[in-house]
Amino acid sequence: MRTGADYRNSLRDGRRVFILGEGRVDDVTTHPATRAMVEQYVAWYDRHADPAWKETLFGPAGGPLDYLVPKTPDDLVRMGRCFSATTFLSAGNITHTPAYGHLIALGVLHAVGLRHRGAEGASAGQVANAEAYRAEIARTGRFLTFAAGAAPIGFRLREDPADRVAIRIVGRSEAGVTLRGKIGMHTSPAFAEDVYIGAVNGADLDGHRATFVVPVNASGVTVVCRHRATRDDNPVTSPLSTRFDELDGQMWLDDVVVPWNRVFLTDQSPEPVARWLFWHQLYCWLSKAEFTLGLALACAQAMGLSRHELTLDYLLDLITDVQTVRACQTAAERDPEPTPDGYCSPNQSHLAAGSIAMLKARRRMAEILRILPGSSLVVAPSDRDLADAALARGLEESFAGGGYTAHQRAALLQLAWDHVGSALDHREHVFELHANGGEFAWRGRLRRSFDRYNELANAVLKHIDGPMPAVNLDAVREAPLAARRPVAPPRPGER
Repeated sequence: MRTGADYRNSLRDGRRVFILGEGRVDDVTTHPATRAMVEQYVAWYDRHADPAWKETLFGPAGGPLDYLVPKTPDDLVRMGRCFSATTFLSAGNITHTPAYGHLIALGVLHAVGLRHRGAEGASAGQVANAEAYRAEIARTGRFLTFAAGAAPIGFRLREDPADRVAIRIVGRSEAGVTLRGKIGMHTSPAFAEDVYIGAVNGADLDGHRATFVVPVNASGVTVVCRHRATRDDNPVTSPLSTRFDELDGQMWLDDVVVPWNRVFLTDQSPEPVARWLFWHQLYCWLSKAEFTLGLALACAQAMGLSRHELTLDYLLDLITDVQTVRACQTAAERDPEPTPDGYCSPNQSHLAAGSIAMLKARRRMAEILRILPGSSLVVAPSDRDLADAALARGLEESFAGGGYTAHQRAALLQLAWDHVGSALDHREHVFELHANGGEFAWRGRLRRSFDRYNELANAVLKHIDGPMPAVNLDAVREAPLAARRPVAPPRPGER
């Protein structure tokens, strides 16, 4: 199993990474904006050598669950417990890990198999290449992240529709294809080693949509990350923000050569690749929700509110939201969907229902945690304030009591504030609204994945005395999904 040191060393490989507002990052392992996240990924790898984590991270056969290819519901359950435990450590803020990367590779294999399984010649080689890459990820622990492949806004507003695609294939040779273009927002590009550029990229090859795995350090690749979340550099006042900023970004490609064994031909929809990713994503959302509940429970105790009736109602609301989504995850794993290749996939209808429930609950859960501790949440001191000779005695009187020192109670309040009142929290919330289409897209996925329209409608007709026409609602599932916010350039004379 790869060590954290191996991963850290792999990042010193000549990559071109820029952070908006900070310019070029010469070494992501030492830069103030990136080194804390690097160490979080180092810890992720090293956790696999920690005996205390063995039962959580490894399956009965001895292999790491992060790289398991699920074949049974029990496999999904074990993997789910692993993802739940590891994503909770970052309060759900680290959404893309090497485990997520292996699920991407598994999704690529699934998508390529749907298109090319049973074919001969070059098409048969597609499946072999996809499986070889997945196996390489599992063997080496190489960190892969996902980009749907959407073009940035400037491309999408170009006058000529042919120029609006994110990626162009500008050359072909025995070495591979040469790419030029820019892809929009994706997660952790500064910390990943490879990026999978998905089917939204617009590049076609031999009648198929072409997708690509591109090393971050490849010649011609530039990564541009967003501004880091505004925060205090004091880890006491920003215990989450100083450690868990994934720095979403774009990738620019200037005549980048991608070898043929890293070119994967798929359908034009990225959904088959995302089949297992949605499941992992929902575990990240659930971890954020469970962290919110945990903070609310701890604050209820620390603020002397554990018997307060309204506080108990707030807590029950949070518990209901958490249990609803956890039940959807359990159902997705115990009632899975087999793939044509014999893999076990989480049930997409249960995942869609859980994702919609989580998107609906998120804002209210955060608001409850802002309400529950009272106004002390706003004025909680830092460790530096508590060490100030002019303030120490007064702050101790203001915040100590009930079995807590001022430092203990303030630290808990600062953690709650960073979780639901920080720039990191707001950035993550905005990202999730856009990353896979938000609630609008999830409603469409549920409409497509639900398979009991005819069964239920015809079952109730049996309670009517007399013949009735058979109900066929296949059109509900098959109707095209509405385009999500189509972008069109202004017409001449428009502003």
